[in-house]
Amino acid sequence: MSGCIEEDEFSNSPVGNFEALWDIVDRKYCFFEQAEQNFGLDWQQIYNEYRPRALACENNSQLFDVLGDMLDELRDGHVNLSSIYGTSYYWDWKSNYPANFSDSLQRNYLGSNFKLTNGIKYNIIKDSIAYSYIGSFESGFGSDNLSVMLMNLAHCKGLILDIRNNGGGMVTAAEGLASHFIAETTTAGYIQHKTGSGHNAFSSPKELLLEPAKGAIWLKPVVILTNRGVYSAANYFIMLMKGLPHVLVIGDTTGGGSGLPLNSTLPNGWTVRFSACPMLDKKGNHTEFGIAPDLKIDITSNDWNSGRDTMIEAACTLIYSLYDKKSL
Repeated sequence: MSGCIEEDEFSNSPVGNFEALWDIVDRKYCFFEQAEQNFGLDWQQIYNEYRPRALACENNSQLFDVLGDMLDELRDGHVNLSSIYGTSYYWDWKSNYPANFSDSLQRNYLGSNFKLTNGIKYNIIKDSIAYSYIGSFESGFGSDNLSVMLMNLAHCKGLILDIRNNGGGMVTAAEGLASHFIAETTTAGYIQHKTGSGHNAFSSPKELLLEPAKGAIWLKPVVILTNRGVYSAANYFIMLMKGLPHVLVIGDTTGGGSGLPLNSTLPNGWTVRFSACPMLDKKGNHTEFGIAPDLKIDITSNDWNSGRDTMIEAACTLIYSLYDKKSL
């Protein structure tokens, strides 16, 4: 077992680079316990299986494929290996699940006269229900722009926030958006840090606080639509929002990918990147492998063929119900 060897002691050879990669992950990756519980991962067994494959490699191209396959055993979309041969990714976290999103279905609701602010599309659909699609957190939104959007929709009964297929981006963008849906400082979740090389060597959870925005605050009903394409910073956004008294999350379990990234370099210069700081929700649950919705809903084949989005229709019904209860 190579877990006690320092990175700079590995040689720049196929087996040396294999040992270095396995060792870096062994000491610094944060989700071994969850992987073992979820699908029986045995990282030492992975070492035993892949070392002979690395030894048999005749060139770096073959080695890259072997090391990429080894990392895929973690079943974590935030783990990748980069080299001149490309970047390895694990895609099954999303590709093995229903898409539950269609641009053509969305257009039936969003229309062609929607407003656009910092990449956010929004319009009023149905009877005084606001719909907003946020496809990415790659750039910041700006509190002023978000405030204008919310004030434009202030007369609506509720808001549908559709973040399906949002693959993430900036954590600060997720926090900035979420801050417009709270009226006071709120415990958003917890973060941990590695304190040693052991698989379970972590600090005590540290509270993450979310401050309300200085602009417009929305406390009317909110229904958030999710699918497996919700990942990374978008997954973090769901962690921030889920459990707020006026918010419901519906759709499919998110893709996960919550931890802050860490980069390390192999002797041959290839870089490996993976999550290194576990994020926990308000109840102390890990969010790396996805967050379950409050209500599981898939787009049905009948609705799909009829041009209806099952999730948007369900969100409208829920907002009517939540609005009526709040009005009593």
